[in-house]
Amino acid sequence: MQLEDSIRPTKIISKPGDIRTSNINAAKAVASAIRTSLGPRGMDKMIQASNGEVTITNDGATILNQINVTHPAAKMLVELSKAQDIEAGDGTTSVVVVAGSLLEEAEKLLHRGIHPTIISDAFRLAADKAVEILTEISQPVELTDKESLVKSASTALNSKVVSQHSNMLAPLAVEAVLKVIDPVKDTNVDLKDIKVIRQLGGTVEDTELIDGLVFTHKSAGVNGPRKVEKAKIGLIQFCISPPKTDMDHNVVVSDYAAMDRVLKEERSYILNIIKQIKKSGCNVLLVQKSILRDAVSDLAIHFLDKVKIMVIKDIEREDIEFICKTLSCRPIASLDHFLPDHLASADLVEEVQTGTSKFVKVTGIQNPGRTVTVLVRGSNKLVLEEAARSLHDALCVIRCLVKQRALIAGGGAPETEVCLRLGQYAQTVTGVILQIFLSSTQLGAITNILEENVVQPLLVSISAITLASETVRSILKIDDI
Repeated sequence: MQLEDSIRPTKIISKPGDIRTSNINAAKAVASAIRTSLGPRGMDKMIQASNGEVTITNDGATILNQINVTHPAAKMLVELSKAQDIEAGDGTTSVVVVAGSLLEEAEKLLHRGIHPTIISDAFRLAADKAVEILTEISQPVELTDKESLVKSASTALNSKVVSQHSNMLAPLAVEAVLKVIDPVKDTNVDLKDIKVIRQLGGTVEDTELIDGLVFTHKSAGVNGPRKVEKAKIGLIQFCISPPKTDMDHNVVVSDYAAMDRVLKEERSYILNIIKQIKKSGCNVLLVQKSILRDAVSDLAIHFLDKVKIMVIKDIEREDIEFICKTLSCRPIASLDHFLPDHLASADLVEEVQTGTSKFVKVTGIQNPGRTVTVLVRGSNKLVLEEAARSLHDALCVIRCLVKQRALIAGGGAPETEVCLRLGQYAQTVTGVILQIFLSSTQLGAITNILEENVVQPLLVSISAITLASETVRSILKIDDI
């Protein structure tokens, strides 16, 4: 009885410590898994999904999103990487590595008997001071300074598989963002206004910025036009095919005369629609995909070919908003509203051949909206996907500079400065433990990182420090599962 009494309190006291250790180890394991993918010398990871799909990337958010994590604390680091991706779009590996390093140092302090709440409060104080230091050493940047913007985008691309193409992709990302915002008054960028389309074939160097629209499939016509100048474009959400009844019915046709009448009615119905479309002056028809029946029947395509109207069908519902914004038009929901006033105008709509595939390009749009299309090319699927992910990171970096117009040096220089300054600051603080050590990758030659043109947005570093410290503080305060 005396033995049980002596053991029981020890178990109760040690349980929160065991749980905390378990959580820290799980989170550190996640950080350790992606640590080697950090920086320009970082290695890529090959991830094979359960369906056999293979991904090769060094993007932290992509890696963590695709690996199977079961421990709740490890999942917190996965969510941390996602949060950084949403807030800044870059630094998704750095934020997890910082969190892992903070947990490593926190574990040492816990072993010395310091209470988790004291460590948590110290991390909060240190994070606030780190943000203050980062802001102090940052340099303001104007969106008219394209050279600085390109340097920032290049830094984001230099650790990627497509780094050798950064001198082409970085200016492209800058131009794309500047085309969809008003630099004077906008404080954010809606990346939905930049449509990134992946097209297999060619190389990454063939990636191009298109001031207009791109449809990734060829026109639907068999003998219709492949090139239309001075295009009048109509976007319809109704079908040009025989209507179906509300319920499932079978129609039994008993003789050829009745069959002829059915075909005649179908022909008359479709011809009436096409005559009205042609009467409006439309010569390019965009048709939304239908889940109920064929959006455009073969007979309708035959007639549309005869009246020289180019048809692009099977447009996805989620693309309608972007198309409308680009063309400055509204979708036409019924034949009664198919009027000349509802058509968009463009100088040229043409079908373009690239390798084995074809796509339709719309350029010279009159009264265009603030949108842009980037056609990303790649020799194989893995390179194509990584090129698109890398371009997204570069776009996010420029978005960061629109949100917070300040730059700092990259390459771990600001983190080193923060570490040194916090060490000095710790000497002035009493009554609270302030020990924070930021992890660094293996050092190469000591150099002036600014002269190497390695710069990054202030927002990326601030977001990484803030989000990492918040996650670490949450993990430290957990004492039971």
